[in-house]
Amino acid sequence: MAMTATTNTSANTALRYLDINSRASSSSLAKLSSGSRIVRASDDAASLAVGTKIKADVTALKQASVNAGQASSVLQVADGALAQTVDILMRMKALSVQSQSGSVSDNERGFLDKEFQARAAQIDSIADQTKFNNTILLDGTLDTTATPAGAALSFQVGVAAADTIDFELPEVKLGRLGGAAILGADGVTAAARYLDDDGSTNPAAVSTRDQAIIAGNILDAAISQLNTFRSDVGARISRFEFASANLATTIENLDASRSVLLDVDMAAEMSNFSSKQVLLQASVAMLAQANQQPQQLLKLLQ
Repeated sequence: MAMTATTNTSANTALRYLDINSRASSSSLAKLSSGSRIVRASDDAASLAVGTKIKADVTALKQASVNAGQASSVLQVADGALAQTVDILMRMKALSVQSQSGSVSDNERGFLDKEFQARAAQIDSIADQTKFNNTILLDGTLDTTATPAGAALSFQVGVAAADTIDFELPEVKLGRLGGAAILGADGVTAAARYLDDDGSTNPAAVSTRDQAIIAGNILDAAISQLNTFRSDVGARISRFEFASANLATTIENLDASRSVLLDVDMAAEMSNFSSKQVLLQASVAMLAQANQQPQQLLKLLQ
């Protein structure tokens, strides 16, 4: 190539490679600084689209995992209240058995009945006071079988709208317990009740031996029903625990996939950055050399 004073082709070439190496070095530095393999969409548009979708799913699944944990907490609160109610019924059962004993006088049965009625009244109190985030759990509002207006609780445990787990909680009041021979009845305010042979409703009590026998049978049915309620709640807790475990595994695997697509390999990128730095320094040196070439032409004019 002829040497001219007006056009320095070598310098232009060196300048072009300097720009290329400078951009490559800056891109590598940006990746190392951000920790992301894709700083701009132009770096890998397809991987960016897929990785961003996976990242969105992971974010949603993490919240779904929190939802599943909250659902378990709701059921744990309900189970605790059910356990307390069973304890009350067991004590009432013990009082009825004690009242049936021939060694107890009617005067002493009256004392037993006071505790019997007080414990019965506490059952409805527990149902009304058991709450989670101001939602009453055991008063029948979450039980469609007991209350026509009842509604189930729904928890989102996945990404799709259909990924939900719904459940109801039973009404645990005196009017619901004991089957046909109920401890409570609609429209009657007494704490505990039983049905006479003539169909009339009277307060259940242990103030007499006959009443204690009837109350004992009712309590047996009520305890059995509470055990059924607790077993249902326990099964639901187990389901949410398995859902949480599955979500944790899914999040781990999706996060690993997202990392492959979006995260930079620090070791490989650092090696690439070092290489680009060497090329950048060489480009600067060669551009300086190319700029010196026109000076050589001056010697020809001497």
